Amino acid sequence: MREKSVQSRLVIKVVFGLVLVPCLLTGAFAQMPNPYGQSISVEDAKKAAALVVAEAKKNNWTMAVAIVDPSGNLVYYEKMDNTQLGSANISVDKARSAALFKRPTKAFQDALATGGENLRILRLQGTIPVEGGFPLLLDGKIVGGIGVSGATSAQDAQCAKAGADVFK
Repeated sequence: MREKSVQSRLVIKVVFGLVLVPCLLTGAFAQMPNPYGQSISVEDAKKAAALVVAEAKKNNWTMAVAIVDPSGNLVYYEKMDNTQLGSANISVDKARSAALFKRPTKAFQDALATGGENLRILRLQGTIPVEGGFPLLLDGKIVGGIGVSGATSAQDAQCAKAGADVFK
């Protein structure tokens, strides 16, 4: 008799768990909307890059521009003649950081400048605390990231913003 009682309590606990856990998870997921959309197309990436290059030429700067999808995978890359070689990798890193962390890379730069607890940013793999990277938004969803490197970080950001604004 006692064995049946233990078994029925176990069955009740299992059933309760099978019902309760999905309910709790559904509530948690409902509170976290997906900020990511479909990946930027190569055509749109080329348009954004063209705006970056135009802004750079207007100011006599040489730049490397990278556009990534929401996962940080490279979609399009372009480097102007005579751009410093190190800017190639930096532009890709800025684009990835902006897409993966859903914010401009300047946010990390500003946080580091305040010091203190924000120095922990230096331990976050993939964060680039230098201006010049922006998430690319289309209909309120992140469709990728753009990263620009080749001049000062403020100049990189000016050019990157010109490319990011193609979606506004």
